[in-house]
Amino acid sequence: MVATGDAEEAAAGCRARAALLGAYELGRTLGEGSFGKVKHARHRATGDHFAVKILDRGRVLSLRGADDQVRREIATLTMLAHPNVVRLHEVAASKTKIYMVLEFVNGGELFDRIAMKGKLSEREGRRLFQQLIDGVSYCHGKGVYHRDLKPENVLIDRKGNIKISDFGLCALPQHLGKDGLLHTTCGSPNYIAPEVLQNRGYDGSLSDIWSCGVILYIMLIGQLPFDDRNMVVLYQKIFKGDTKVPEWLSPGAQNLLKRILEPNPMKRINMAEIKLHEWFQKDYTPVGPYDDDDEDVRLGAILPVKQQISEAPGDKSTHQMNAFQLIGMASSLDLSGFFEEEGVSQRKIRFTSTLTPKDLFDKIDVSATQSGFHVQRAHSKLKITGNCNGPNNPSPFLVCAEVFVLGPSLHVVELRKSQGDTAVYKKLCDRISSDLGLTRYSGWSSSLTTISPASTAEARRHWLPCDECCVVPPH
Repeated sequence: MVATGDAEEAAAGCRARAALLGAYELGRTLGEGSFGKVKHARHRATGDHFAVKILDRGRVLSLRGADDQVRREIATLTMLAHPNVVRLHEVAASKTKIYMVLEFVNGGELFDRIAMKGKLSEREGRRLFQQLIDGVSYCHGKGVYHRDLKPENVLIDRKGNIKISDFGLCALPQHLGKDGLLHTTCGSPNYIAPEVLQNRGYDGSLSDIWSCGVILYIMLIGQLPFDDRNMVVLYQKIFKGDTKVPEWLSPGAQNLLKRILEPNPMKRINMAEIKLHEWFQKDYTPVGPYDDDDEDVRLGAILPVKQQISEAPGDKSTHQMNAFQLIGMASSLDLSGFFEEEGVSQRKIRFTSTLTPKDLFDKIDVSATQSGFHVQRAHSKLKITGNCNGPNNPSPFLVCAEVFVLGPSLHVVELRKSQGDTAVYKKLCDRISSDLGLTRYSGWSSSLTTISPASTAEARRHWLPCDECCVVPPH
């Protein structure tokens, strides 16, 4: 029976390997490590590029703790979805190999960029640091503490944006002790926080912030803040916070570095305070996580690219709606509230309009832009991003707009908040509805939908469900 079970497991592993690798064309080796190689791969169907990490299970199992490290990295990357964190797209395993299909980041390491330039300008260093903090802050919000942040683990894509990688040493909520602290000493010597070395327990967020400060120091000054060939002397410098911040840096940069590289974690600046710091805030546009409901983003480049918004016949930027979907959009029958922390009435706003999809998107674009937000058209959706400004709330803001077809000249527009302050979202919805000439909309009132004055009767007819699961017929 054991032999049969092993054979079945091996066969399943071979099938998984064949299915995964059959979809990709492997190319040159991008790098090698202790457990295997990373190869460039091209998806045969879409032509998109990926990095496939191929790990030797024998080597992984031969080193104590390495198996747990690999499992931890896979589990962590599976739940992270942020523009500044490397994406994991697929995983497969055979009896001898583990295959991880990762986002291909072709700009090299942050370490290489700094080494090539010597140091970065404050403007460039600030932009990259803002992205680093956005990514790390998102991870902390998910209960993930990296614990090995350094320029070698920060990649640069072709657009010059950062991608945090290598989560093998990260900590998850289940790794916290009864005191709510982490107790495993790990990390790279020059980047490790002093409290991690003391073996008394440490806050994963504050220790990551220290490492981010070391990275910022290197970007702006071109050298390590704490360095010595003698490890004992190095750790003494770290314990004392013994480093000099050059006076030729701007006062804001000097202040932020000193507050981050504070050896006492109780006095160290936290993540929220960093985001509110004057130097950090300059030219800052927060980057929020990917929209969980955005299938194209969630599955990455494996999906074929959809058509852009157009008024052409057969336009794919809008979706035909069947009766079940139509009924489900009614607030009284929407079951999503059972599975969401925030009430659906606070997260989703819907209204009907006789305008074309293009006109609707154009008007929403103008309203959002004039309200100070950034607008991006992605496939069949319009995304509104920005910053929820306030003394205690510098958080990212993300709203998606989508159009559904009810009839030949009637559409439902849905505004869905993925992240951001509810009051700011309501204000934006009020602005959009006002600019579109609407008086009421579903979500903030008990009415089922907002109906433009010219189409009240027609819209009410369309909201009546039909008996069959079909597209609502035109009237």
